[in-house]
Amino acid sequence: MTSLIKSKNDLIIDSHNKMNEFLSIPDWNTTEKLALTCRILFDAGHDSGLAGQITARASEPNCYYTQQLGLGFDEISASNLLLVDQDLARLSGQGMPNPANRFHTWVYKEHPEINCIIHTHPFHVATLSMLEQPLVISHMDTCPLFDDCAFLADWPGIPVGNEEGVMISSALGDKRALLLAHHGLLVTGRTVEEALMLAHLIERAAKMQLAAMSAGSIQPIKPELAKEAHDWISTSKRYQAFFAYYARRALRTHEDCLK
Repeated sequence: MTSLIKSKNDLIIDSHNKMNEFLSIPDWNTTEKLALTCRILFDAGHDSGLAGQITARASEPNCYYTQQLGLGFDEISASNLLLVDQDLARLSGQGMPNPANRFHTWVYKEHPEINCIIHTHPFHVATLSMLEQPLVISHMDTCPLFDDCAFLADWPGIPVGNEEGVMISSALGDKRALLLAHHGLLVTGRTVEEALMLAHLIERAAKMQLAAMSAGSIQPIKPELAKEAHDWISTSKRYQAFFAYYARRALRTHEDCLK
């Protein structure tokens, strides 16, 4: 019964310690995680035809993995990913990368702490982007994005020039996510697992925001409690457990993605 007299902070520390001890995580490599991410986000409605890119840094300097242009998220597997350099020159794999990957190069170049980038056009984020309104976080579940999602109001047109790369890498600043007006989302992570969780949450947050706006005025939550929830959920073990759950779901119907 000693836990009944512990402080909230001590209980948080105990919970994190137990998560680290008891939550087991499969040992997938980078390309397998990237393929799983594509399938997970396809199932979550993030696909928009051939639009969107999901990339991860490779061990080679200034290089990253990406999809072949022409394949949908539901067709990506560990074996058909491309390895490209910062000029989008293909180093391994077949086909060509999406020319819109250019802004990924800029984000990686300007943010060395980032190891995964997800850019998609899911329905609710894309709809919110048409209103030119920033993301509003007012629910516990989406608090990992509290004070962690920037907003880029300017749309530069088709995303194949260096101009957009400069704009996006600058607008991201010290945040992990970015809502792009008239476009979609960009989330980043130090790991693939972190980026996947944020991509899932930003689409959920946009869906909730649109629904709440249609019913009334969104009420703010206390910043100190939002920050507490942000930090509670934003841990490596939580990212890994979240990823593993959605990977298990995806593998029930996408078992080919690890090939």
